[in-house]
Amino acid sequence: MYRFLLKALLVGPFLPLCFNINAFASDLGTTGIIDIPTARMMDDGVLKTTVSKQDSISVYSLNYQATPWFETTFRYAGFEDFFYYDRSYEAKIRLIEETAYLPQVSVGIRDLVGTGVFGSEYIVGSKKFGQFDLTLGLGWGRLAGRGDFKNPLSNISDNFNVRDADTGLGGELSLSNFFSGKEAGVFAGATYDVKDKPIKLLIEYNPDEYEFQQVKGGDGVDSPISFGVEWEVFDNVFLTSSYQHNEEFGIRISAHLNGKSDSKKFDIKPFKSSLEIDKNEFADGLELSVWYDRLLFDMEASGLKLFAADYSEESDHVTLEIGNKDFHFWPDAISHALRLADVHLPQRYKSLSLILNEDGYRVHTIETIRPSKIYNKTPEAFKNQIDLVSPRKISDPRNTTGFARLNLPINFSLQNRLQIMDPDKPLRYQIYGRLGANILFSKNLSLNYNYALDIDNNFDTIIRESNSVLPRVRSEIKKYLQEGENGIQNLYLSYRNSLNKNVHYRFEAGILEDMFSGIGGEVLYTPSKSRLAVGVSGHHAKKRAYDRHFDHLDYETFTGFVSAYWATPLYNFDAALHAGQYLAKDKGVTLELNRTFDNGWKVGVWASKTNVSAEDFGEGSFDKGLYFKVPLYAIFGRAGRNSYQTHLRSVQRDGGARLEGFSGNLWHNLRNVRYDLLDKNKMRMRP
Repeated sequence: MYRFLLKALLVGPFLPLCFNINAFASDLGTTGIIDIPTARMMDDGVLKTTVSKQDSISVYSLNYQATPWFETTFRYAGFEDFFYYDRSYEAKIRLIEETAYLPQVSVGIRDLVGTGVFGSEYIVGSKKFGQFDLTLGLGWGRLAGRGDFKNPLSNISDNFNVRDADTGLGGELSLSNFFSGKEAGVFAGATYDVKDKPIKLLIEYNPDEYEFQQVKGGDGVDSPISFGVEWEVFDNVFLTSSYQHNEEFGIRISAHLNGKSDSKKFDIKPFKSSLEIDKNEFADGLELSVWYDRLLFDMEASGLKLFAADYSEESDHVTLEIGNKDFHFWPDAISHALRLADVHLPQRYKSLSLILNEDGYRVHTIETIRPSKIYNKTPEAFKNQIDLVSPRKISDPRNTTGFARLNLPINFSLQNRLQIMDPDKPLRYQIYGRLGANILFSKNLSLNYNYALDIDNNFDTIIRESNSVLPRVRSEIKKYLQEGENGIQNLYLSYRNSLNKNVHYRFEAGILEDMFSGIGGEVLYTPSKSRLAVGVSGHHAKKRAYDRHFDHLDYETFTGFVSAYWATPLYNFDAALHAGQYLAKDKGVTLELNRTFDNGWKVGVWASKTNVSAEDFGEGSFDKGLYFKVPLYAIFGRAGRNSYQTHLRSVQRDGGARLEGFSGNLWHNLRNVRYDLLDKNKMRMRP
């Protein structure tokens, strides 16, 4: 129980993010009662973390409401009666939404691409009657139990009578097993909301015989009946206690995070403006009498960048090229830039253009009448004056900002590295200090450096050695974690620029990531108002030594991809397809599907299929996983562009491995300043 509580603390950092969300976890993560699923769904865009513990099993799960009608679950289960950890994916689709007379109906597959340990499928209906919520379902596989009647689908085809218990190496769709088996069974349950109390009473009938546990030497079940009590400790933080199958107690904690919440607008951090200081306090190299220098001073002090300006004495229009340092939402950065420009520009200028520069790439231009010159001060009048046009280039700027720094701008931060849900242990961690530097030589050229100083870790518990028959480009992670607990994370020179309004490119050389150094780049063609884009990336990569210093091993290769991107109009989903050669010299394609919200949240999945067979790939059959990006402002309540990002794989192998952050990532990196995001948030740009 002590270990369970420690692992439950993983939920803790996310508690400040909880909102009013109508969702209830089952012990297996999916929205349900105790073990059985219901037809209910969470609110759209919600991410749920659940940890449950019984005497016989511990389950850790992540659950995401990908659309209003599609719920997904990644589950990691550890069995206590014998040593075995299992990873599985579940999907549930709502077929009918509840009405006054009809129940809500959903269909689901409990072990979509796993080992089949939790293999079961179901059709389930749920209906509310006052404070009661009743559920009745038809199950196959484990949810069929001993079977209540003949599988109704066998009337369609005899193939539905056959259910194969052997799913091989796992990680592949067992299509022939879905909704199969000689018999189907009934499961049912009910919940009762206690009036005026944050308490829910639970009861369920679960026909699962737990045959997998019995075969491995574990116990069976005495009764299909389980009951429990769920308590909402805080807003959308739930603690559940249950007594299951007349033989064991269970405890569960879950927290729900709203990834679809509005992007919070923070007040500007107070700063002393150039209008409030005398000449002696002004920055070296700047002239207090020059409006460009005053504007530069205030932009830098408030989280913006000013790169250049173009104007003439004969014209009443001025063009500024700006960047965003601290605003997590670009429309807020534009709003503040317009406010400062209105304060500092000479009165003869009546209109202005803002060229938006994101990490060296010119992506869009904002054109507007000077805010103080707009006669009608209503928000709608301001919105009508905003034009979002293709990015421009200042060919001969009147003013430019110098970026060379004689000092080394080093920052220190406390970081963590989590290895979650690997095949042998639910959680391994490292707490380390990170020394970092990002030295700008110009708006396009920079040196990036990060060094990790270990404080504490438990990576010494890793015992699994690589058995890969492929070049070991990723599966030797154990050696990097143990021998390189202190080491260089990256050290590379990067050049980023835009060739024209539609073509962006970058080049980099040096230590690119924990395991590889390299030299290469990427070119992206993305018309500013189009939802489609194409790109190409390529790098010569060399494997680093395990201590993560400057030495390298005797393995090098070329890896590169041709990529196609589509910003779909459906639920903010972005799709990408990459085809090319991977780090282990295998060839194939990677499909990515991400859902990104304007507030910075991002949840996605990917799958790579190469010319490596499932047998040669090993456990998992092919590379796949989940991707999460959580903006840190949502956790700490402070303005900023930093985020917590992590990839979650069922198992790390060598097939389908790419360079982290350098394999067709440019289009995704520009997501926060895309045309559709800016166009629908013009009102937010109002100073």
